[in-house]
Amino acid sequence: MMRLLATILSIVAGSVTAECRQALALGLDVSGSVDSSEYRLQLDGLAAALQRPEVVQLILSDTSHPVRLAIFEWSETNHQRLLLNWTSLRSASDLEQIASLLNSTKRSAAPQGTAVGPAMLFGAKLLSQQSNCWKRTLDLSGDGKHNLGAHPREVKYTLQSSGLTINGLVIGADDPSHGDKRYVQAGELSAYYKAWVILGPDAFVEVALGFEAYEDAMTRKLIRELQGLNLSQAIQ
Repeated sequence: MMRLLATILSIVAGSVTAECRQALALGLDVSGSVDSSEYRLQLDGLAAALQRPEVVQLILSDTSHPVRLAIFEWSETNHQRLLLNWTSLRSASDLEQIASLLNSTKRSAAPQGTAVGPAMLFGAKLLSQQSNCWKRTLDLSGDGKHNLGAHPREVKYTLQSSGLTINGLVIGADDPSHGDKRYVQAGELSAYYKAWVILGPDAFVEVALGFEAYEDAMTRKLIRELQGLNLSQAIQ
């Protein structure tokens, strides 16, 4: 009887320690509007954001219930490339290895179109693998509106009862010669994401005025997500 009880307690303890406090799936736009230098700014910017001290501190604040991370690229309806499968973040070394992976990743051939809706579905499918996480969040970075496949409004409706959070990081025109048009474009794309893409009561859109501002925008987004989770835990 005691052996049976010990076995049951071991199973229960294992299931508790296996829980994560947040699953983050990051989707990066690699459609035709993203050139080679912008692609590099996006991946290197994410790598740098994941090593910012304030981000590292938040990610590693409770390694007994770690953050789990997955990263993918997206463009057209059937083009999603998984760069990082689900990985538990338990040490600074884990983050350094992911940054190294992103810095060394080479761009692969990708179709020209921008299929935001299918990218949402792909991210949701990824997150369905993480049912034991307290919160599951999909982050989509993009520099343009949807033009192929299932429309984001249809996908958003389908995912309403999924329990997922979807946040956006929109990237405005990166050419300084656009002047005030940069703000107009970023504002229009932000409104589009707010209407059709983001999902959940605490969902939000972060803005980068050009790919050169991607690292700072990603840092702000990660801090907001991770701080929000920590605050909700403290209230409980």
